[in-house]
Amino acid sequence: MMLSEQKQVVFVVDDDEDVRDSLQWLLESMDLNVESYASAQAFLDAYQPGQSGCILMDVRMPGLSGISAQKKLPEYQIDLPLIMISAHGNIDIAVTAMTQGAQTFIEKPFNDQTLLDHVQRALADDLARQQERRRKQGVEQHFTALTKREKQVFERVVQGLSNQEVADDLGINRKTVEGHRANMISKMEAGSLAELIQMAVTLGLVGEH
Repeated sequence: MMLSEQKQVVFVVDDDEDVRDSLQWLLESMDLNVESYASAQAFLDAYQPGQSGCILMDVRMPGLSGISAQKKLPEYQIDLPLIMISAHGNIDIAVTAMTQGAQTFIEKPFNDQTLLDHVQRALADDLARQQERRRKQGVEQHFTALTKREKQVFERVVQGLSNQEVADDLGINRKTVEGHRANMISKMEAGSLAELIQMAVTLGLVGEH
């Protein structure tokens, strides 16, 4: 299934039933999928790792506050764009939320279109994150499929060594290096040296410049 076809969900977390209902109505009017929760813990317990979307969470709630819940997201394998909302917003709370990774902070009452714009941006960011994770996973799988010698050739090629230099370094002949290099490039599905170097960056074999 293509990422663009995956169901994205806007998770609304607010202890105020009227707010939950109004947000659900607004978001569903834009054909968005919505799941609403009356508490942060209920959301954390219900979330299935790997679900796509974004979170709209109130800052102040009985029990687990939005700020406290935000800190717990990694424990529950939740890596979604987070939009904090509050009727009691202040600079300190906003700074804390943003420092902890929230995408933005919106004060109630908010303009419907402004909220929708933030949600659409968050969903687009979530899709981009998923695509990057999938790309990285693909690179890692290709690299794992290389033989030990092909990995050695890969590591030296991305460091800028010529085939002869790789041969000298590994103590094998140049023709053998050329064969390993061709196999390695095919398995990595690299279209160019630049693409191969970017894969090495993804794998942590070379640093970004």
